[in-house]
Amino acid sequence: MPLTFAATGEVNTIKAVRGRNETVRFLESMGFVEGAAITVVSKLAGNLIVNVKDARVALNKDLASKIMI
Repeated sequence: MPLTFAATGEVNTIKAVRGRNETVRFLESMGFVEGAAITVVSKLAGNLIVNVKDARVALNKDLASKIMI
């Protein structure tokens, strides 16, 4: 299921990153790799703030929907 459906505060594991090659490489460079633990810190209008690899990252709805948990 896409990251956009994750509950706030719940720890999940990234199963896959989908999208065009540039998008996948961009997300992987920020730490969104298969097997990494990810936690949604907050949601606002579909946009997310997540904690991945001890860093907080803001994602818009489109990028978050490409990350499968």
